[in-house]
Amino acid sequence: MTKTLAGSKVAEIIAEVLPDAIVKYDANNVWVNPSYLDEACKILKHHANLDFSYLNSITAVDYIEKFELLYHLTSLRTNSKTTIRVTCPNGRKSPSVPSVISIWQSADLQEREIWDLMGIKFTGHPNLKRILLWEGFDGHPLRKDYLG
Repeated sequence: MTKTLAGSKVAEIIAEVLPDAIVKYDANNVWVNPSYLDEACKILKHHANLDFSYLNSITAVDYIEKFELLYHLTSLRTNSKTTIRVTCPNGRKSPSVPSVISIWQSADLQEREIWDLMGIKFTGHPNLKRILLWEGFDGHPLRKDYLG
């Protein structure tokens, strides 16, 4: 069975290299400052004690007052998992975070789906266009304030 790596342990390893990257953590999650997302994800993937080489999924959550992204990661070598959370800056008007496609290629379609349905922009994504809806579709239908 895959074990959840303690949020405190993950936060400690990231903070050794990027002290300002960690916003907070709890037993199962680590909140990362969006400005440091790219560098923190490189640590998560390449650090010998973490080795989170597999990106299970990226999930977007609309809390009305903010958007949050959850990155579900697994280390196949250590049989452990963690969840990294990022609160999107810029509120509802133009939420954006850096793309992690250069770290995990599997982020490609997931980031496009989140852009399409939630309107969160992934800066640096090489092909950020709609994936489920047609170009020209007005709005992002999974937002809580979407009226269709």
